[in-house]
Amino acid sequence: MTARLALARGRVLPNGWVDLLRQCSLFGLAYLLYRLVEGMVYSGNTSVAFQHAREVISFERSLHIFVEPAIQSWATSSHLLVVIAAYTYINAQTTILIALLLYLYIAHNRNYYFVRNMLFVGMAIGLIGYGLFPMAPPRFLPEWGFIDTIYQVTGISGNSTIANVFFNPYAAVPSMHVACAVILGWSLARLVRNRVAKVFWALWPLFITFMTVITGNHFLIDAVLGMVVAGVSLAAALALAALRPHAWTFRVPQRAAVPAT
Repeated sequence: MTARLALARGRVLPNGWVDLLRQCSLFGLAYLLYRLVEGMVYSGNTSVAFQHAREVISFERSLHIFVEPAIQSWATSSHLLVVIAAYTYINAQTTILIALLLYLYIAHNRNYYFVRNMLFVGMAIGLIGYGLFPMAPPRFLPEWGFIDTIYQVTGISGNSTIANVFFNPYAAVPSMHVACAVILGWSLARLVRNRVAKVFWALWPLFITFMTVITGNHFLIDAVLGMVVAGVSLAAALALAALRPHAWTFRVPQRAAVPAT
């Protein structure tokens, strides 16, 4: 029984309680700092944020990819789809993110630190984007046919234009929902062995992009820039891994060789 308990503890806590508490504290502090800085970078100039949104619309129209209002209009014909989009968006950066990080820590511990580093770099880049290019999200632009579907589902208004110490309503570029989805989707698609799960995680960034558009929180350009952020974060994490290859390297598990018969 003692041996079984030790084995179970080793699986849940690969590096012991101290490391688990350290990682929880580190990520918690990083996320708190991220939200604080996000609120601080807002300049208070709403006219600039709305002008940037109009510029993005103009840019997308010039490329003939301004399809977000049509996607929203199509999605709202299905109440179930709108509900899924609302709760997915609300939880993607909280419950889902934390759950996936815990899974990585327990099931793929040696790769958790690489993914953590990618997320930290991505969050830092996101903050720079929010400060340099504040932009009103689509849901602030009903004149272009956008609606706030999260409000329709939950009754919680996302149309508040008031920033506070933890909230910046104009932090839309890049889309960190998409950036985190790419980081986690790429990582999990390489780590899981089940083929169905691999396909699911490979498509996860596209699913989250779809959800951000349905909820009126991001333009497609925001999503593309979120993917770019994920790519830069990957490059940065690889560079960091060179500093501590024993701890921060991403290692794809190898399948056991099938013995010849």
